[in-house]
Parts: sequence; C-alpha cells; structure tokens
Amino acid sequence: MTQQVVMPHQRPLVAIITTLLGATFGGLLVWRAFSTRKKRPPSIQRETPLPVAAEANRCSPHEEIEAAEYEKTQAAPPVCIPSSEKLLAVTPVTVSSQEEWQQLWPSMQEDLAAVPVLGLDCEWVSVNERPQVVSLLQLASYSGCCVLVRLPAFRGAQLPPDLVEVLRDPHILKAGVGCHDDAQRLVRDYGLSLKCTVDLRHLALRQKEAPVSNGLGLKSLAADVLNVSLDKSLEVRCSDWEADQLTPEQMEYAAKDAQVSVALFFHLLGLGPEAHPTSANGLSYATLAARCQGLMDVPFRGRWANKADECAERTRRPRGPLKGTSSSPESLAESGDQQVPDPRKNNKRKPLGVGYSPRKSPLYDNCYLHAPDGQPLCTCDKKKAKWYLDKGIGVLQSEDPFVVRLLFEPSGRPDSQQDYYLTAKQNRCVVCGRQDSYIRKNIVPHEYRRHFPSEMKDHNSHDILLLCTSCHAASNVHDASLKQQLAEDFAAPQGCEVSMRPMEDADRRRVRSAARALLTAGGGLPWWRRVELQALIRSFLDVTEERELTEDELRHAASLETRISNEAYMCHGLKVVRAYAERGPHGLMELERRWRQHFLSTMRPKHLPPLWCVQHKHNKLLRKYSEDLPVKDD
Repeated sequence: MTQQVVMPHQRPLVAIITTLLGATFGGLLVWRAFSTRKKRPPSIQRETPLPVAAEANRCSPHEEIEAAEYEKTQAAPPVCIPSSEKLLAVTPVTVSSQEEWQQLWPSMQEDLAAVPVLGLDCEWVSVNERPQVVSLLQLASYSGCCVLVRLPAFRGAQLPPDLVEVLRDPHILKAGVGCHDDAQRLVRDYGLSLKCTVDLRHLALRQKEAPVSNGLGLKSLAADVLNVSLDKSLEVRCSDWEADQLTPEQMEYAAKDAQVSVALFFHLLGLGPEAHPTSANGLSYATLAARCQGLMDVPFRGRWANKADECAERTRRPRGPLKGTSSSPESLAESGDQQVPDPRKNNKRKPLGVGYSPRKSPLYDNCYLHAPDGQPLCTCDKKKAKWYLDKGIGVLQSEDPFVVRLLFEPSGRPDSQQDYYLTAKQNRCVVCGRQDSYIRKNIVPHEYRRHFPSEMKDHNSHDILLLCTSCHAASNVHDASLKQQLAEDFAAPQGCEVSMRPMEDADRRRVRSAARALLTAGGGLPWWRRVELQALIRSFLDVTEERELTEDELRHAASLETRISNEAYMCHGLKVVRAYAERGPHGLMELERRWRQHFLSTMRPKHLPPLWCVQHKHNKLLRKYSEDLPVKDD
C-alpha cells in the first residue's frame, strides 16, 4: 500500500482559506484589545509597577509614543452636556474621610476623563471678623456629580492624593466666581496648589452673554444666563459650616454654587445641551483652553467684582449660632458684636456702571464744514460751526443740515469723499445701541495717548466713541488686563504718579526713628541701645565720637524728610510708549492698532460709525511725516 504525498501547492483550496481566515481573525482580536484599552488622562492615572515579565516585553519609547498618538486619534464615545435642570438635580455627597473619597473617586475620575472641567467654590466662617480656614470645598463635574469635601475633617491626616493631584493638574479647568481668590485661600490654609482656574466673570464679559448692568455675581449670572434662581439667604450663607453635621439646606446651597458654575462655564462657551458634540474630542482640554485663552489663572479685579463684596461679607460672618440660641435673621442682626447686614433692609448691590456721569447733551451735532469751493471737509458740533460764523470767516449755507462754508483755504482737505470725518455719527452706545445714557470712551487710554506726538493725538476724534455707562465700566475691566500685560512686557509697573515719583530713603528713615527714640525714651533705653542709636545719628550728621549730640541735632534728625525725589522715575504710560517708539512711527502705530483691536475683540461693538478701522490715518501719517514723530515726556 503506497502512501500518497500531497505537495504544498496541491493542498485543497478550503484549507488555505481556513488558515488565512484564522490568522486574520486572530489579528483582529489583538488589534481590538489594543485599540479599546481605556486610557486615563496622565493627570489622574496612577502608575503601577510592572511585573518582571512585563518589563522584559515593554515596547521601546518610540513605539509607546506611536501607540499613544494612535489612541488619541480614535473616536471616543459621544459626550452630551446635560441641561442645567438635570445638572442641578444631582444629589451632592459629603466627604470626610479617605474611605468616602475612594468610593466617589471612580465616578469623578470617569467624568474628568471625558470632560476635564470642574465647577469649584469654597465656604468658610469667621470669628470676631477674622476669616477662619476654608471649611468646605465644593467640586462638581460636567454631569453634575458634586462632592462636598469637609477639609477640617482631614486635620492631622493626609488629604486624598487624588484630590491633591486634581486640584494642581494644569490640564483640568476649575471654573467659578472668585476661584482665583479661593485658590489663594486653599494655599494659605492647607498648602493646596490650585491651577488652571477660570473666573466666570471674565467669560461673561468676553462673550457678552449677560446684561452686566445687573452685576457679575454668581447669583446674577445664574439668573441672567441660565434663568436659575439661587438661594442666597442670610440664614444659610452665615450658618456654621464647621458643624458636626451639615443640614440639607447647607448641602443644597453649597452644591448649587459648584453645579451652577460648571453649567455657566459651558453655556458661556456655547457648549450647552443644545450643542451636541459628536465626540469627547470636541470637549478636550486643548479645545476648552483655546476658548479661555488669556483668562486662565487671571484674577478678576475692579470695583465691579461682586465676589469681592461677598468675600467681604463673609469676613463678617459669625462662626454659627451656639447651641440653645436663636439663629433667626433678627437675632443675628441685633447681636451687638456681630456686624451682619439686616436682611429686612434693602441690601442690593449697585449695578455695574453706577458712579459714572453720563452726558447731558449729545456729542454729535453732525454739522458740516465746507471749503470755499463747496467741497465737504468734515463734520463738527454746532458750537464750533457757529464760531466760524461769529468770527466772520464762514457763511451759513443751510440750516438743516447745518452747513457752514469757510471763507479761507483750509490747511488740509480729505483725500476722498470716503473719509471717516465726513460721515454722520449717531448718539448711542456703539456696543449695545443704548441711546438714553452714554459717556465718551477713549479707545487708546489717555495715559498712553498723552505721550504720543502731536500729529497722532490732535484732531483724532476717531478714537473717542460713545458707550453707555454699563458698557463703559465693562470695557474698563478689559482694559485693566491689557494694561497689566503691557506692564509685564515692558517692566513698566502701574501706579499713581504722585506715590511713585518720591522714593522712601531707608537710611534717613532709620536715622529719624533713632532720634525720635532717644528724645521720647532715652532714659528708659538700655545703655548699649542708646550707644547704637547715637552712633547711627553721628554717622549721618558727620559728628565725631568725642562730642556729645546736642538736643538741637537730635530734633533736626527727628524731623528729617524721608521721601526724596526719584530721578529715575518714569510713569507706566511713558515707558510703554517709549518702548514702542524705538521702532519709529511704525511702533507707535502698532500700539494704536493693539488698543483698537483689543476694543473690537473684547466688546464686540455692533454700532460702530461707518469707516471706523484699526488702521485709521496710518498711511497718511507715514506719507506726510515719514520717520520724524518724536515722543513727548509731558
């Protein structure tokens, strides 16, 4: 019996297909296991030591980088932001121990892996008008999951490492009203580093989503933007946040502050529930940080900061009612040693813009001046137009519109009929269009414009626009951030000129203090201290050791003027203008463009006069004056 040998090329076709399908299926299983591994963000992923066998099979660094980049490109499951109603309906949970934190951390970790944003707020109490350490830290994720961390419970014990890591993670945004101030409190009280904070008031002003005239506190923003009413009653706000057990009212109050903060964050960025992202890549840290560019870890400064009022009120909070005492508003208001506002009185904050004096007359009369041959020259106010008539150097051409034809050749004529100064302007806010209350706004602040060459600051009404009092106040808040940026870029600190021109001479101050000490308490000082003080005065007055100091010399030294003139002083505006002027007219024009573009970007005006632009007069100035534009020191 002979055995038939089958050569490889003679194998049945079915066996070959089966082998190929098996190899392909096995490869797909390996690829699926690799591509579907859930990768945690680096900031919240714990590193565990690999077994020895795994260490031996570890990929090279180059292969690991390629694998990580491959995973990033894979489509993540869709993430939809819940509505504010659903978000606020989530029940908060308090944490007072490591065990409680570990139970809640997985759900919070999952939310942060999908959307790296936390709503944040803090609560504390005060004793004898002195604020105590932060009592409660509120954290809310995008889904509404809210954790109320009772920080005093961890005294003497280590805070959860995951909590510490999340707070200092620069790739997880923490949104809230006054969160930068809360960060400073956490550093001071617990050494907790809080990074990547975003104050919602900056977003509200940038996005123009809220009527800033109602204020920029969390309660006002919630009502104006989300149509959500927050309970800010005195009974809860001034309650004992260090009590052994928080009441349901306290938990609801604290949780809503954090949940509303994260809801406001998404709404102000246009990422509310109506915007359904197709994947979590649309809500990545890079995307969110780009929308908050220039606002991260930036404190909110200005007299319109409602959070500052709330913090000032918190410093007057009582520690909480003692057992057996009444906690009614009347008892809190009537207690002699607790300065708490009486809720029965009207304690409304002043709206944004209060304190500004609006114009009582229109700025633009839209009167016209014509050249002797009838060519339109510019628009002006009626007072100036009548001045030409009173001087006899102009004649009235028309009453409506009011047109005056000059009887002399003007010093300059417009280049074309498409000139900014020939257009009629409306007396209304260029941002919101309000017509009943407005005030002039210098687009390039006067502290810079005053140092420009006269050719760039005279007859330049282009950079004077009308804003209502609310928009004017909001614009000033934005201007402060650009001024601070210029101060940092050019080492030009801001400050009052009167307080910065004189310098405090430390040597003269020490001599004055020594002389006053000898005159008032000379006999009561130790002998060695008297010798030390006398030696200091002798050295300054150039008196030898052999001679005793006279009383007149001591009185002269005690009345020394310690503030001397600072010859090297240069005010902030002049230093910035000089730095730009080093590049000639082009540098000064760049500073002008920067302020004009800043106004357009931050305020988004909807009613600008026709032909208003950031390049106004630049080409004309370069043609006429070339490089000869000196900077003024006055």
